[in-house]
Amino acid sequence: MKYSRPLAPGLLLTVMAALGPQEAMAAPETFNTALPVGTGDFVLRGQLLIIEASDDPTPENRDLDVRGGVSVLGYGVTSDVAVFAMLPYLDKELRLTLPDGQRIKRRSSGLGDAQFFVRYTAIQIDRPGANFRIAPFAGIKLPTGEDKDADRFGLVPQPLQPGSGSWDVFGGVVATYQTLDYQIDAQLSHKANSKANGFKFGDTTSLDTSLQYRLLPRELGSDVPGFLYGVIEANLVHQGKNEIDGIDDANSGGTKLFLSPGLQYVTRRWIIEAIVQLPLVQDLGGTALKDDYTLRAGFRVNF
Repeated sequence: MKYSRPLAPGLLLTVMAALGPQEAMAAPETFNTALPVGTGDFVLRGQLLIIEASDDPTPENRDLDVRGGVSVLGYGVTSDVAVFAMLPYLDKELRLTLPDGQRIKRRSSGLGDAQFFVRYTAIQIDRPGANFRIAPFAGIKLPTGEDKDADRFGLVPQPLQPGSGSWDVFGGVVATYQTLDYQIDAQLSHKANSKANGFKFGDTTSLDTSLQYRLLPRELGSDVPGFLYGVIEANLVHQGKNEIDGIDDANSGGTKLFLSPGLQYVTRRWIIEAIVQLPLVQDLGGTALKDDYTLRAGFRVNF
């Protein structure tokens, strides 16, 4: 369904027009948005990623550090259709204590699995000072990352590998409501994983929400160089249990809820942003390792 009518004239709409589809706009920091990519335009997004997980109920005293980056390139095929490609680079290090008391490190690094997906704007409603979009998306994850990395102790455990070795599919729907003062985004997604090397990651379902509120400038004018937004996001993630040779791993899977505060500075062509994901709920299977926090910082450029 598409509904559109001309926006009323005035200062608010002048600023909105200056930041059209081909320009940078506020957006969620931990997931996608339904806002369009201009026809024939590109958007490049890069994020640095730090994950710390050390809440271990076992005597192994496991401590996981993940450092890396994610690059996303989007292209506007039409006013309604956009395609995206994503490629991560990850450095994972797990420290743990053996039964004899020896403290060891297991590590892997390299390019991860590439993802490709398409997003279609199914519902578009434009009104004076606000707009609303609903866009379903679907994609595939390719096994481009190394999935048989080894160290001096042998083959690195599958969750520690840079890649999964599997071909996986994912999809969902994202909705965006945007005004000049704030923007609200919500996304529901599901990822179905397949088996590789006798291992299968549990399927994942996520519900994400984001509010971006303009902090500065409080008063809009004709010469506004950029906007500072306060961001608050919530991420609810449920993952099924991993399978090893067809048998469920009792110490995997579960439900996590993150609350994520952040900042975002938006100009006409680029964005810089940072956000920290803090776990509020971690109802995990068995002795699964719990997260401490995830930090994301990056940029976005439209061209």
